[in-house]
Amino acid sequence: MYVGPAAAQTTFDGRVASHLRSHVLAQAEWAMEQHPATVTSAVSHESAGGKHDFFSEGDYWWPDSANPDGPYVQRDGESNPENFNAHRELMIVFSRVVGALASAYILTGEDKYVIQAFRHARAWFADTATMMNPSLAYAQAIRGRVTGRSIGIIDTIHLMEVAHGLGIMFRSPAADTAVSAAIRKWFRSYLTWLTTHPFGKQEMNAENNHGTCWVMQVAAFARLTGDAALLAFCRDRYKNVLLPGQMAADGSFPRELARTKPYGYSLFNLDAMAMICQILSDENENLWKFKTADGRSVEKAIGFMYPYIEDKSTWPYKKDVMYWDHWPVAHPFLVFGSRALDEDLWFALWQGLDHDPRVPEILRNLPIRNPLIWFNSIP
Repeated sequence: MYVGPAAAQTTFDGRVASHLRSHVLAQAEWAMEQHPATVTSAVSHESAGGKHDFFSEGDYWWPDSANPDGPYVQRDGESNPENFNAHRELMIVFSRVVGALASAYILTGEDKYVIQAFRHARAWFADTATMMNPSLAYAQAIRGRVTGRSIGIIDTIHLMEVAHGLGIMFRSPAADTAVSAAIRKWFRSYLTWLTTHPFGKQEMNAENNHGTCWVMQVAAFARLTGDAALLAFCRDRYKNVLLPGQMAADGSFPRELARTKPYGYSLFNLDAMAMICQILSDENENLWKFKTADGRSVEKAIGFMYPYIEDKSTWPYKKDVMYWDHWPVAHPFLVFGSRALDEDLWFALWQGLDHDPRVPEILRNLPIRNPLIWFNSIP
């Protein structure tokens, strides 16, 4: 993931490591105490799948007050706390565990972190009694309407740091080679599902943050599996579909601004765009510097949002209907953008933001929480 002069990056990475060291080691201490728990640990009678199938319910769907026993109705932007979220929560914990352990392994080289991470990986990807099926046919279901939807694919953004963190730890002599093979096999199978199932194709063609997150996920998983063709496909899609199709000339995302949570969705989509650049940039092609013919770029998007992160009170659009007070946090586009484009102001702003958000909705929309692992390539 080359994005600039090696010496400058080494200095920058050291600054990030120094800033995060105490936080990373504290998170790793927590992660060392966690026991593996997969989708088989929680079962919903609403799921049309089996116990190995990931299941979630659409966040913004509620009982109809006019017909309490009928199909749920939508209240956009308002999350229903009674919906089944256990599988998503388990996956977020898994992501936090592996991200923290991989970060601590990078900082210390201690194999105890690898051993613990592979305990969790074995449960999710290798143990036939507890593993998750590599598909997502039953995500974001709606009671009385559908048993699953294509947009549910966005739930597995929390497997990105799992895939990359485990991939980095493959180099350790403490890594279980059989589990490593099972991990790669699982993600190859999931990539096949993402690129061939009708849900995957629909999500790929989504014209908002869902389409961005499809590319981001596929790129991350293709990095782990070494799928050069999919990596090239994702680069092309970023340059010729995502940027020209989603970004306005001023760097904003009009479809996200039209939502009931325009601030949070703008941050979320920009994080995803930046991660695509981070994952897919190499010695041959630097997406951080890529611009469309009319000047749209991730740099312009960060420039658009920067003033409203520095001072949220200047936000000229409507406030989010929920969680307005909890944004912004330490967004990855700030630290990765600073690293790639040599913008110290972005780095300074990132340093002062919350690196350890605890609100579940914020965690749900912040899949990248461990920048140190993304400064390292999978062997």
